[in-house]
Amino acid sequence: MSFVLWTLDYFRYRAVTTAYYRGAVGAMLVYDITKRQSFDHVTRWLEELRSHADKNIVIMLIGNKSDLGTLRAVPTEDAKDFAQRENLFFMETSALEATNVETAFVTVLTEIYRIVSKKALVANEEMESRGNSALLKGTNIVVPGQEPVSGGSKIGCCMSS
Repeated sequence: MSFVLWTLDYFRYRAVTTAYYRGAVGAMLVYDITKRQSFDHVTRWLEELRSHADKNIVIMLIGNKSDLGTLRAVPTEDAKDFAQRENLFFMETSALEATNVETAFVTVLTEIYRIVSKKALVANEEMESRGNSALLKGTNIVVPGQEPVSGGSKIGCCMSS
């Protein structure tokens, strides 16, 4: 799986092959809220992405530099309307102030996880209905500092001995 992040410099390096999109499960289209031209290019980015990437790719439109609101050239409503028409997630961020940056990534990754999990469950159900053993097996994840206590008894936040 891969993840695509486009920024304003994308069109300077337009020689991107379709292999770049192969396997991408998420993309962030980032424009500068102080430069209308960067927002106007989003339509072309989106067309290219949709013509080369998987149809289930999660896409978020991000207006960056929200800290420069007094220089805004792209009204938030224009971007929200575009995102809604195109079925995209939308958020404004400020990389300088670290506003909504983590939230943007968490939102996209959560949606990717939801879609991938749903696909895996469907595939697992299909395999079970054919009489094959389940594809998905439980996986134990050990969180550092939460390792099971040796000797058979487990004591943790939700268990008692």
